[in-house]
This record gives sequence, C-alpha cells and structure tokens, in this order.
Amino acid sequence: MAVAFTKEESFETASETLLPDRPVSPHLNLVTEAGLKALELQFQQAREAYDAASTIEDVNERRRQAAGPLRDLRYLAARLRTAQLMPEPTSTDTVAFGSTVTFNRDDGRVQTYRIVGEDQADPKAGSISYVSPVAQLLMGKAVGDVVETGGQELEIIAIA
Repeated sequence: MAVAFTKEESFETASETLLPDRPVSPHLNLVTEAGLKALELQFQQAREAYDAASTIEDVNERRRQAAGPLRDLRYLAARLRTAQLMPEPTSTDTVAFGSTVTFNRDDGRVQTYRIVGEDQADPKAGSISYVSPVAQLLMGKAVGDVVETGGQELEIIAIA
C-alpha cells in the first residue's frame, strides 16, 4: 500500500516534528525564589500543552502540536533538576546574586538591574543574568565603585 493511503507519516515528515533540544547553559543554574517558581510554572504550562496535544486524533497534527511542549518539557525538567536556589542577599554593601544595582553610565543614563539566573533574566524588564558581562563586572563591587565595559565607565550609585 502506498504511503499516501496510510494514516502514519513518512520518516521525513515525522522527523520534521522532532525539534532539537533547547541549549542548556554550561554555567551553574543559580535561581532566585521567583526564578524557581517561574520555572515550575513554565513546566506545568508545558505539561498542560503537551497533554492537550496528546488528545488530538490526527497523528500528524498531534505530533506537530506536541513537538514544542515536549521540547520545552525536556529543557525545563533539566533546569529544575539542576536549579540551585540562592538565598536573598543579606547585605547591600556589595553587589551579589539577587541584588538590585543602580549605576550611572558615561552618557548620563541611569540604569537599574536585578542580578538573577539565566532563565529569569529579561533586560527589558530590569533583570540581567549573573553570567552577563555587566553583572560579572558589578559583582562584589560597592556603591561608588567604577567599572569599565565596552569603553564606558559605570559608577554604582545604589545597591538594594
């Protein structure tokens, strides 16, 4: 019987629904409490999306709809398994994981970022990853310290 008359997909079509794994960072998976909760929520949402896709009768459509959630489940399971919950900073004397730091740039801009884990980082929302170049420069520094990045100086003006 020709493939066109069967309900199952060809190998080529099936392989199109297998998405490559999301890359997992080689860095320690440090997380804030909010970051851990966000990972857990994303895992739950991916599980629900996968379960919903699993109820689709058409095998081709089921595979297509399940591919994304299945890939996300693999990634999020790995991130949850390796998550290392970090305590909130106990001091505002120096910049640490979980600190919110405000600094002046040479061009007059004042920026404020919270230093968080990689999965939680969203610069547009005011958070950067602890492995980002700026965060690496700021960690361990105090108010008044100046660091240089990309030909610009950043002066720390507040730590919360």
